[in-house]
Amino acid sequence: MAIIFKIRTSRNRLLILPILCFAVLNYTEAQTSPRQPAKLDTFRPGEVWPDVDGNHIQAHGGGIIKIRKTYYWYGEQRGKDLDPQYRYVSCYSSKDLLNWKFMGNVVKMLPPDSLTGRWVLERPKVFYNATTKKYVMYFHIDDRQYKVAQVGIAVSDKPDGEFSYVKRFRPLGQESRDIGQFIDDDGTPYLVFEDRPNGFHIAGLSDDYMDVVKDMTLVKAHMEGGAIVNYEGLYYSIGSGLTGWKPNPNKYSTAPTLEGPWTEFKDIAPPEANTYGSQSTMLIKVVGTKKTTVIYMGDMWKPSTQWDSRYLWMPLEFIDGKLRLPQPRPWKLNIKTGEVTFPDEK
Repeated sequence: MAIIFKIRTSRNRLLILPILCFAVLNYTEAQTSPRQPAKLDTFRPGEVWPDVDGNHIQAHGGGIIKIRKTYYWYGEQRGKDLDPQYRYVSCYSSKDLLNWKFMGNVVKMLPPDSLTGRWVLERPKVFYNATTKKYVMYFHIDDRQYKVAQVGIAVSDKPDGEFSYVKRFRPLGQESRDIGQFIDDDGTPYLVFEDRPNGFHIAGLSDDYMDVVKDMTLVKAHMEGGAIVNYEGLYYSIGSGLTGWKPNPNKYSTAPTLEGPWTEFKDIAPPEANTYGSQSTMLIKVVGTKKTTVIYMGDMWKPSTQWDSRYLWMPLEFIDGKLRLPQPRPWKLNIKTGEVTFPDEK
């Protein structure tokens, strides 16, 4: 397109030409700059969950900690085209639990010690030790036959820094496969781990968080994906059955203290729904100025296309000491007040 200006003086020419160049430059930049995804305002369980760069979040079997006003989400990195000799742990950060920024892969690890090339690193969970100023990551480490049954530990000086592998062992001398984490309201950290011969443990950590030293309780139920929350003076424990990648009816139990006694396990959702195709991994408590909301954090595994595995996050319902996971649907969270709304109710 030709643009013609009628120019009378040399002074006008000097004024007009820069304006024309500026307009053309801005038009070109607008055409070539990538469009940033819009900020999310609604949780959509089971759908592709993009990070702030538009990529599906890869933080499976993960755990979340809050440092001041920032949440950090660590999980299994299952993206396509990863080097198969390594195992990866990703890290994302967020202020609102919905819009997540990819901070990088904080673990890129070869098989340690005597483990072979076919090995497993699953369910990473990070604790921050305010005394040592260290971020301590626990994860399930195993061989492909799940005979090793240990936890591994890696540490970092930063929440999104490179984590360095330290050691692996069986906590309290017991088998450990799926692990979970729980940080009580007073800041005390606990590791939850599945001990196939006996049940699942809720265990306290050493002062430096580098060891598991005290068995608070052994729940004699064969469950994995253990998740715990303290809500209004009652402890709730959630776990799934031992069906591998296949979803099953997750169940919950309650107790007045971590030591128990724990009640008989009950379904968190209609059993025929198989927890809406998900498996528990963590319970996130958001204490707002008006309401405390507990979020069920579940994985929807796709074993043949693991990079496309989804997430099911939903606010739980608590009534008279009973817990219920409602039918998944879009929802919104006010991170300041803790209030939840459902767009389809408007």
